[in-house]
Amino acid sequence: MRIGVLTAGGDCPGLNAVIRSVVHRAVTNFGDEVIGFEDGYAGLLEGRFRTLDLDAVGGILALGGTILGSSRLQRDRLREACDNAQDMAREFGIDVLIPIGGEGTLTAARMLADAGLPVVGVPKTIDNDISSTDRTFGFDTAVGVATEAMDRLKTTAESHQRVMVVEVMGRHAGWIALESGMAAGAHGICLPERAFDPAHLVAMVEERFSRGKKFAVVCVAEGAHPVEGTMDYGHGEIDQFGHERFQGIGTALARELERRLGKEAKPVILGHIQRGGTPTAYDRVLATRFGWHAVEAAHRGDFGRMTALRGTEVVMVPLAEAITELKTVPKDRMDEAESVF
Repeated sequence: MRIGVLTAGGDCPGLNAVIRSVVHRAVTNFGDEVIGFEDGYAGLLEGRFRTLDLDAVGGILALGGTILGSSRLQRDRLREACDNAQDMAREFGIDVLIPIGGEGTLTAARMLADAGLPVVGVPKTIDNDISSTDRTFGFDTAVGVATEAMDRLKTTAESHQRVMVVEVMGRHAGWIALESGMAAGAHGICLPERAFDPAHLVAMVEERFSRGKKFAVVCVAEGAHPVEGTMDYGHGEIDQFGHERFQGIGTALARELERRLGKEAKPVILGHIQRGGTPTAYDRVLATRFGWHAVEAAHRGDFGRMTALRGTEVVMVPLAEAITELKTVPKDRMDEAESVF
């Protein structure tokens, strides 16, 4: 069997672990040939690929990013790929394509599968927002990075009697903000799933200061938004990939809190630092398991599906199930977090 593999969308800790696992399982156990398309679906369309043997994936388990490169694909180019799916499979001689990516990548994978290309997907996203899988690799690393950042920011906030507003990733799902905020003991957490009232945050800070606690840390997801009419904050434009350009809620909220409190409030935007660097042990193991099961599924002819974690087991689920809706933070988890503020 000749297997094609690619990584698309945003980079994520653990991508290289999947690539390594696919190559080791395919080459060592089945005698397969593996090729890697460069820069995601763009490489597939443009015929840019290289052979991936055991030497090519040596030493990459702990590396962040992806050795194959990644990119996002405009919708018209995606349609072009679907129109030529079977021709590309014949041209490159691949028996199956293993795309590794988030919602957009898996949506494209579903379209390619419907167009006749044998596909086995592997989900990845630091946002942990893909439905049908309990966890995605990269999430544990991102939560760890955000937690450590808030742990460090607490000391400088206390030293200077400041309010620190820490913005973490999470466009439509607040899992990173929820879990890193809880782990770091943040004094407020703002999620995309529930509009926040800045007056409640102001009351929280004032109550802390009245008890002699002269600092506060608020963790806010990038997609969080205030209750309408409570502060000046607008929605951004939609980019060429269909994603909303957010206006910087961390900076806007810090400015609003400083105005209302008359106390110094500083925004800290963690941004892409959450996506880079060495993956945690958990993410390396999960990514490795996903790669192993993707190769097994390919040899069973279990196409049009993706790997998923259910409890402690890795199972195969239809790609359609993964992209039907985003997995957002449920009310009971938000209530748990608020109970420990």
